[in-house]
Amino acid sequence: MQKYYRLNNILNNLILILKKQDFLVYFRKMSILEITEDKVVFWVMSSFMEENLRAKFYNQILEATQKEFENVKEVDFVIDKNIENPSNKDVIDCSIFFKEISKKTKKTSKEQKDFKSNESNIQKISVNRWNLNPKYTMDNFIVWPSNQLAYSASEAVIKNPWKSYNPLYIYGDVWLWKTHLLQAVWNKVLKTYKDKTVRYITADKFITEYVTAVKKRWVDKFRQKYAEVDVLIIDDVQFLSKKEQTQNELYNVFNILYDADKQIIISGDRVPKELTELEPRLKSRFEWGIIVDISKPDFETRLAILQEKARAREFMIPQDVAEFIAANVVDSVRELEWVLNQIIAEYELDWKTPTLERVASKLKKLSFTTDLLWETKKQRTKIKSYEDVIKAVSNHFWIEAEWILWENRKKEFMIPRQVAMYLLKTKMNYTYERIGNIFSWRNHASVLYSCNKLESIMKKDKNLLYEINALRDWIWL
Repeated sequence: MQKYYRLNNILNNLILILKKQDFLVYFRKMSILEITEDKVVFWVMSSFMEENLRAKFYNQILEATQKEFENVKEVDFVIDKNIENPSNKDVIDCSIFFKEISKKTKKTSKEQKDFKSNESNIQKISVNRWNLNPKYTMDNFIVWPSNQLAYSASEAVIKNPWKSYNPLYIYGDVWLWKTHLLQAVWNKVLKTYKDKTVRYITADKFITEYVTAVKKRWVDKFRQKYAEVDVLIIDDVQFLSKKEQTQNELYNVFNILYDADKQIIISGDRVPKELTELEPRLKSRFEWGIIVDISKPDFETRLAILQEKARAREFMIPQDVAEFIAANVVDSVRELEWVLNQIIAEYELDWKTPTLERVASKLKKLSFTTDLLWETKKQRTKIKSYEDVIKAVSNHFWIEAEWILWENRKKEFMIPRQVAMYLLKTKMNYTYERIGNIFSWRNHASVLYSCNKLESIMKKDKNLLYEINALRDWIWL
């Protein structure tokens, strides 16, 4: 069991220095075979895993091992054909291990958060009460040309509240990050001016509070609470339509705060004049300051948003797939996030790589559009000759192209060589003889054996299957 606990500690160290995606893709089942004075040898489950750990992650694994064994100077990897044997208690399934560590980390994080919450001041407690989302910050708000003015006006209010752009009215369609921007302003103002009272509330909650105050005869307390606010942010004022008494109360609150030089920020789905079911005197108050809009992002912005969201989830999305989604999901930022979540879920649950065909099929099923922009085949026209295939494979596996072509029999070159042969045969329809001529005059039987061998490995090694599918979909015709 000593080896098991030692490996547990080494994997813990690795998780701290590796990307989640790399750990889940390249690290499968492992155990420790041997521990000597200056060397640790690991059992691994496949040649693909052994080659990738040696080629891509050797330094990180050595660093993580040295934290457990100070005198170790090298590590090595050996394939264990019996690693799947359930009786072997020293084997660790890395994907299960990662999930368990993640759960513990979340639990610890929650405990720390609860402790900090108990130690926080009254203003921070009020933040939790009113459901501020800490993820919404000015730093992670992606600025595009059609929201630049809204962002700049918000920054001006943060730097000089009570004096700049009062009220600030922001409007735009749903799911264009208005709420993100409003809560980001609240978050920043709250941290910058800790002695001030900052209140964010949706129109729906404002209605509910007022109705409750009327029922319990607390209207005076309701007004007093809002009179003490230094910055008031109200989201989605269009939902005040047909609520005459609530509109009247908001009118009174607005006048109290404005006369006291308090900052007011408002959002709606239309300009004030188009909110036909609001009282004219209330709409006129909304127009006293500055009115700015947020409209739909352009293609480049949608692509940047999608890529940023994928990076935040530590998910590798192919460039052509990201461009395809950005070209076809145009109505809202929320829909971009939703499509990305679907793709990530499919990969995590079924190991389905995000290819153009799969994404196009999903978008059609979800009725985003019936005529998807640009054909997927056109996007995939990248390979014109066998040299292009060799170059793509060498780049993917981080080795020189000549090592794929030459007679080198080292393991780290055999898989890439077999992948290149396999692609030339299955996708470019090259004959075995032609492939043999390309690869140092190998004969027909040698090429056939290499392709069959790779197919056999792919059936057992899901990681290799994923890599080949991803490579084929990225480079293909």
